[in-house]
Amino acid sequence: MPVRIAVTGAGGRMGREVIAAAADRDDCTVALAVNRSPVDPVAGVPVEDAAALPELLAAADPGVDVLVDFTGPASSVEYVAAAAEAGVACVVGTTGFDDEQEAALADAAESVPLLRASNFSRGIAALRRAVREAAAALPGYDVEVTETHHNAKVDAPSGTALTLLDDAEAARPDLDERVHGREGDAPRSDGEIGVHARRAGDAAGEHEVLLAGDENVLELTHRAGSRRVFAAGALDAAAWLAGRDAGAYDFTEVLE
Repeated sequence: MPVRIAVTGAGGRMGREVIAAAADRDDCTVALAVNRSPVDPVAGVPVEDAAALPELLAAADPGVDVLVDFTGPASSVEYVAAAAEAGVACVVGTTGFDDEQEAALADAAESVPLLRASNFSRGIAALRRAVREAAAALPGYDVEVTETHHNAKVDAPSGTALTLLDDAEAARPDLDERVHGREGDAPRSDGEIGVHARRAGDAAGEHEVLLAGDENVLELTHRAGSRRVFAAGALDAAAWLAGRDAGAYDFTEVLE
């Protein structure tokens, strides 16, 4: 039987992509879609009021297996709590959580399986491995991370950029200071890793990690052609997560 999923933020960019991508798959089906404001059906799926999510999850027959969320930190925590109360697993692609929200997600993972990722692209997973290996192999090289997203993206730097920064710093303990952009007199200092966020147009997502030494430069870049690649990865995660034990999971486990 296909995994039955609930999609939050069904009227948003990623919600629409997830619903459309599920229509082309045999292993997933959209059982429920919700949005905070009224929207027309998406890819033939009716969209319900997000305020009624707890009741909709409880009444679903047959039940919902996995909730897929790409909304905002506050709404994501609310939706995950409703899913946990209903015993529904969660796949979360939302980023930008504060410490209190992180704790709420950790609490939910104690009762249901919860898989989080800052990016559901297999290409980004490969980029992360490459960044760790390159940073370790090039001690002393300057490192800069630049990301570009659409002009409505709220959090900056992106969750993916922060993950890449974590990867570089894990491989290079000497990188212990994140500098966000530069202005005025700003020569580079030892231990610095530069971070730059760009917001323009409808860019789906671009991430570049630059490693520069004397007379040679390595650039590692990933460009998403559309958001569909993230929707496909999230559905891969949902199909993998359904039926697993409660706990916190990562997208790398799906790929492995």
